[in-house]
Amino acid sequence: MKQQRKAIALISGGLDSMLAAKTVMEQGIHVEGINFFTGFCVEGHTHAIRARDKAKPKRNNSLWVAEQLGIKLHIVDVIEEYKKVLINPKHGYGANMNPCLDCKIFMVNKAKQWLVENNFDFIITGEVIGQRPMSQRKATMPIVAKESGADDLLLRPLCAKNLPATLPEREGWVNREKLHDITGRSRKPQMAMAKEFGIAEYAQPAGGCCFLTDKNYSAKLVDLWKARDSKDYELDDVMLLKVGRHIRPRAHFKLIVAREEGEGRFMQGYKKDYISMLCTSHSGPLVLLDGSPSAEDLYLAASITARYGQGRDAEQVDMAIMDKDGSERTIQVKPLAGEKLPEEWMI
Repeated sequence: MKQQRKAIALISGGLDSMLAAKTVMEQGIHVEGINFFTGFCVEGHTHAIRARDKAKPKRNNSLWVAEQLGIKLHIVDVIEEYKKVLINPKHGYGANMNPCLDCKIFMVNKAKQWLVENNFDFIITGEVIGQRPMSQRKATMPIVAKESGADDLLLRPLCAKNLPATLPEREGWVNREKLHDITGRSRKPQMAMAKEFGIAEYAQPAGGCCFLTDKNYSAKLVDLWKARDSKDYELDDVMLLKVGRHIRPRAHFKLIVAREEGEGRFMQGYKKDYISMLCTSHSGPLVLLDGSPSAEDLYLAASITARYGQGRDAEQVDMAIMDKDGSERTIQVKPLAGEKLPEEWMI
């Protein structure tokens, strides 16, 4: 009786990884999924926070993909290990703070470790030659395989025919003729394949599932590192960079201003970790202060906070200041005048 081979598929939650896994499953291979949680994923939790995103699905796309495929998904927390990848990437950053090539090497290496520990046979990814300028080029495909330690146990079903045959193909575990030869950035081949498989719904067909590829988010991360004189970070830092308007009027502190009610509710959970402000005489946003503001700084912060509330045109507003220990005091401030805040304050 022929032995059934087992493959572990990197599942990002996007269409490519979904199709790659499905392609191999169609050949009778037992497939399970694996997803590595770095903290930087663009996922349903941000959609759940903001009212403006209420129409978007509130879901973990990787779990959703696994459900659609009918496979088990292993979610692995790599927040601490991933710091080394982000802080000091061997192959550098992309257009923003995205260490895409190092990230792919890291994740395939983690998958290889999992494969060995769980007696699986090979690894599947949804990579396509030419789709990503940094990590998915023909020149980088061998780098990922070699530096991750996966070597020819790494199968890329969507573009396999454009690459040398891997061990699963040479050994006949999978039929190379039933794999694909997709190249380039066009999504039409993947969409056609999804239709053939009967897949009508899928997330983010054009990719972009990482906040580190976002220019604005990257600027906030660099600002955080600069202000703290250290590139270390915690998950709470990562989460707070995803919400609010970030304003740094002085080098030693910044304001995080909730832009809507949903963000304000989310930020309530951090009131024990940060000094916070809320206008009590008029409606206005919750504001968190990160850093070490002086009494003079607190007045400036309160004046800035006031301009984002209903009292922006008032002569004076009442601003409640809550310390981390729960103590509270109220000061009266005049909203900061001017049509715009100085551009250098805005992160």
